[in-house]
Amino acid sequence: MQAQKVSRDLMLTIDQISQLTGVRKSTLRYWEKSFDEFLRPARTQSNRREYTLEDLDMIKAIKRLIEDEHLTTQGVRLKLGEITTREKKSGVRSTAPRTNVRFG
Repeated sequence: MQAQKVSRDLMLTIDQISQLTGVRKSTLRYWEKSFDEFLRPARTQSNRREYTLEDLDMIKAIKRLIEDEHLTTQGVRLKLGEITTREKKSGVRSTAPRTNVRFG
């Protein structure tokens, strides 16, 4: 139970996210603007980005859709929108990444 609370409250820096995903920090900043409906990291008082584990899953999903499925920015937005709509209709949020896509 305690481990679940810690993992939900865990916040990661842009540098940590970049290292974990292999996505450059400049790309993460671009994705934040391009996919602002789906990716909104919190900000500290000093305006630094803080990412949740849910944000990490979203970044992995975006990366997979772009690199593996060769979707454009617009295609990624549409795909993420479809998945979000499906989750809202079902009322069930999966514990897997929001895209229901496997990560290797």
